[in-house]
Amino acid sequence: MTRDRMTTCLWFDGNAREAAEFYAATFPDSHVGHALDSPADNPSMKAGGELLVEFTLLGQPFVGLNGGPNFTFSEAVSFMVLTETQEETDRYWAAITGNGGQESACGWCKDRFGLSWQITPRALLAAIKDPDPAAARRAMEAMMTMGKIDIAAIEAARAG
Repeated sequence: MTRDRMTTCLWFDGNAREAAEFYAATFPDSHVGHALDSPADNPSMKAGGELLVEFTLLGQPFVGLNGGPNFTFSEAVSFMVLTETQEETDRYWAAITGNGGQESACGWCKDRFGLSWQITPRALLAAIKDPDPAAARRAMEAMMTMGKIDIAAIEAARAG
């Protein structure tokens, strides 16, 4: 399996490969790697079932574990994907929320596997870090009214 010193392991209910393939198709610098079949029966599967799936997501290593229904994702952990343009923001937002995903507030959403994402334009971060406190406040207040982030609206709010 992976030779990286640290790899994030994500617990799935039997659909780790489906998730890995979805992520690899959605984001650049992503691919599905090796898999490991379970050498013995375990609480989530019989011997020979696909236990682990390695994948790379935006250049970062992950392992998907088909661990069964005992644990699920929560908003306590999310992946922040920084975007450069509205088109990129829209594309990732549509991919994550489509086909069973969910929209949330302030750039947050969930994919159909229950994993939380923050689709975050770099322009938003720049606006809320503006050295002018009033401009930063206006940008933050605008963000608080949004689901998917609208870069033009953030910039307009920042400008006053």
